[in-house]
Amino acid sequence: MLSYEPLWATMEKQGVTTYTLINKYNINPRTINNLKHNKSITMYTLERLCQILHCKPNDVIDFTEDE
Repeated sequence: MLSYEPLWATMEKQGVTTYTLINKYNINPRTINNLKHNKSITMYTLERLCQILHCKPNDVIDFTEDE
């Protein structure tokens, strides 16, 4: 199962909001919705988020086993 909890923590540490991602970096609001609901994103989006936040994929996404 996907979890974007690391993303929200990384964004909070850096003072980046979803508003900033949408309006400054042109991340599609639908993509933000997918992130909020732990749905899949493209590798391109993961790469963009890592570039924007100057981080690694582990700082954006966590894979957990289904229980």
